[in-house]
Amino acid sequence: MTMPVARDGYEWIEVESFIPGKTGAAHIRPVPGGPYPTHLRVECSKALSRNYPVGTRFRIRAKLTDMQGTPFLYSSWQWKYDVVALPSRSDAEVGQTRGAKPPRR
Repeated sequence: MTMPVARDGYEWIEVESFIPGKTGAAHIRPVPGGPYPTHLRVECSKALSRNYPVGTRFRIRAKLTDMQGTPFLYSSWQWKYDVVALPSRSDAEVGQTRGAKPPRR
């Protein structure tokens, strides 16, 4: 499978927080229907998974890279990101009961 890569390697992509499995901490993945498969790991600022409800969508600048042969998307933890959409109220309540923190105001 060929995945798109921008000329400098970085591009703006949409990602979302989710809970893998039934319990655990929130993780970040590419959104369904985007240019990258949802199983691809995303390394980025922990603020995305810690400070927003599960299901929040973000726009980040990232590039496809690999370490020891395992591809993943990388975005610096220092870079700004955009909140694209917060989850519906019921989704946010589910995320908060699983340990995700609500957005800071």
